[in-house]
Amino acid sequence: MPLDERPIAVNTRILANQLTGSQRYVRELLSRLVGCLEQIDPDTPATGIRGHAWEQLILPMRTSGKLLWSPSNTGPLAVERQVVSLHDVVPMDHPEWLNPHFAAWYRFLTPRLVRRVRGILAVSEFTKQRILAHCPESEAKIRVVYNGVDPRFHPTGADEIKGARVRLGIPSEHYLVAVGSLEPRKNLPRLLQAWTAIQDRIPDDVWLVLAGVAGKRTVFGEVSLGTLPPRVCSTGHVPDELLPALYSGAIAAPYLSLYEGFGLPPLEAMACGTPPLASNLASLPEVVGDAGLLVDPNDVDAIADGISRLVEDSQLRSALRDKGLNRASQFSWENTAAQTLAFLREVDASTAFQKL
Repeated sequence: MPLDERPIAVNTRILANQLTGSQRYVRELLSRLVGCLEQIDPDTPATGIRGHAWEQLILPMRTSGKLLWSPSNTGPLAVERQVVSLHDVVPMDHPEWLNPHFAAWYRFLTPRLVRRVRGILAVSEFTKQRILAHCPESEAKIRVVYNGVDPRFHPTGADEIKGARVRLGIPSEHYLVAVGSLEPRKNLPRLLQAWTAIQDRIPDDVWLVLAGVAGKRTVFGEVSLGTLPPRVCSTGHVPDELLPALYSGAIAAPYLSLYEGFGLPPLEAMACGTPPLASNLASLPEVVGDAGLLVDPNDVDAIADGISRLVEDSQLRSALRDKGLNRASQFSWENTAAQTLAFLREVDASTAFQKL
């Protein structure tokens, strides 16, 4: 079988976990690379220590000499003919945000994996630069391939928006939505402080919706939001099919993360015609560009002013909506899949030649 036709093995251990940005990345690419990849799954769902043991000890024996793609920040150290996708290097940069055991494992694994494998896919220039900060000798093997946004994220109609609000228990048709897990880097305490500060500056029928669940205790440090301020609604987990309508009905989408390797929620919001209020740190300026308001996520007053501007200025929202729809159209999972497969084939061919 020619090199450009034979399947590439893909490590799909992560699919046993709850849906987050990394799982979405894997699922979106698998659905677009059918026939090009050969999934290798644990015989039973393997998470935590069992998952790491399977990945390090069993997975290498199941690759059958194929190039292995590990698409989610981890992979077996025993496999050199491997491409790993790195979404961020939080354990290296901010171990204090993580469960100490989780941080210690990845601080051991990540640099060794980076040096060992033949190719690295970084989801942003920011992530590439953070990898190089820890492993500067690895630049030649890194390729930046941005994430995409699915076509189902588009402006939806009033009936769909109302249906989503009713199902999620959102008490007002005027709301901002912050989508993301409850974990330290998402910076929700400062968002809530800013929200409290502007209660008397915005109409009293405007609510803030927090959409997402607490991060896994085995991964993240503890975060407590305490008693929620007035006019804040927490929906918990949002079914995937409701997200486009939830974004579409929102005035704006705050995303004040302190650290992101990419940041799918602002991109999905833009694709739905909703302007993001985003952090000016890490990868988010790469994703949002001039299609949203960028603020210092450490500055509560700046966050509050950004919220006020987006709530009160309909012309600003309209201009950002147009820019956001245009910018979001430049990101697609089809392009991500095509560029990913091209890099995998490139690494496969070069490593196969070296083995001859």
